[in-house]
Amino acid sequence: MPLQNRVTPFGEIVAHPARGLYLGNRGVLHDAHKTLGRARWRMPHWVTCVLAFKGRHRAVMTPRRYTELFFLDEAVALAAGHRPCAECRRADYNRFRDAFAAAHGIKGRLYAKEMDAILHPARVERATRAQVRHRRALAGLPDGAFVARDETPGTAFLAWGERLLPYEFGRYGPARPRTDETVTVLTPAPTVATLAAGYEVRIHPSAG
Repeated sequence: MPLQNRVTPFGEIVAHPARGLYLGNRGVLHDAHKTLGRARWRMPHWVTCVLAFKGRHRAVMTPRRYTELFFLDEAVALAAGHRPCAECRRADYNRFRDAFAAAHGIKGRLYAKEMDAILHPARVERATRAQVRHRRALAGLPDGAFVARDETPGTAFLAWGERLLPYEFGRYGPARPRTDETVTVLTPAPTVATLAAGYEVRIHPSAG
């Protein structure tokens, strides 16, 4: 029976056997029976980690340890509101931090807690725990952003070059052409600005 620890671009945490390329952390969300309660985060520092680092090993959903969340790739993690971990993904973190600072006109050294203070209200509504979304023209979105289209509700699409790639558990589906329509953007606005400022996101091989 798969655990409820797979995160979708819609920010939902669901049960599915596929694991993906990245691991995430939002704090302890599960109980002693490896079951999630109502909480979907315990801290504002939502990070994305590599699956293997310095030979460390974890038993998934160990009691009183952080809940391991899994993403198909980094674009999904960014859409769900996460950013690179400063320890196991230091080079990616530095690239993200620099692009984030450039996108927001921040001079001098930028700290993780300062990025998280900007990201957190843009990723989730505190009262309802719903994903924060915004509307934009698809043509102007940077590669790596996730969107939902009015004509295909319930499906998330990755904007990638001239294509839209439908999200599936374990891979991306057949590509569709990118159009000039207005869409609902799932990726938080500060992260979209960071992508536009030059952060290169790591994508699942099925994207081609």
